[in-house]
Amino acid sequence: MRVGIIGHEGLSGITEMLVRGEMWQLVTVFGSYELVGVTCLREGPESWFAQAVLDHGGKVEVIVPAGAGRAGAFAGPGSRTRQRLLNEANAVHRLAPAESGGLGDDTCRALVGMVDEVIAVWDGRPGSEAAEVVAQARRAGLYVQVVWPDGCASPEPAPGPGPGPVPGR
Repeated sequence: MRVGIIGHEGLSGITEMLVRGEMWQLVTVFGSYELVGVTCLREGPESWFAQAVLDHGGKVEVIVPAGAGRAGAFAGPGSRTRQRLLNEANAVHRLAPAESGGLGDDTCRALVGMVDEVIAVWDGRPGSEAAEVVAQARRAGLYVQVVWPDGCASPEPAPGPGPGPVPGR
């Protein structure tokens, strides 16, 4: 079973604990031999999911957007962990630039096109990348498991110019 993950970044410590617990329950439903986790390895739920899949004995595949520079060039908090997870991946799918007919940085479409179902660590609010992936997955007829246990706190909106179109990841 190929399971994709999308999730909010910048979650609190208590939210992380709650999400990791529920995510582990979801991962262990699958036999380790049949589970392939597909992720972009962003900080937070996407990396936690990859680690849970590996801890369960499953395989991980990573999607790298065309604009990411060289594969594995992570920066910021958790970059060492994400680099280690990338190195442990069974496959790395680097998206071709849009100018060449590829998906470019649209990892949302890539993820939905590569999986049988999606786990979304999402508070249910519109306007986020998680909301976009959930909408695309549902339009594609995929099963979507939303993970947002009681007691979770929504991430603070990133400072910026205000609402606008949700970019392809």
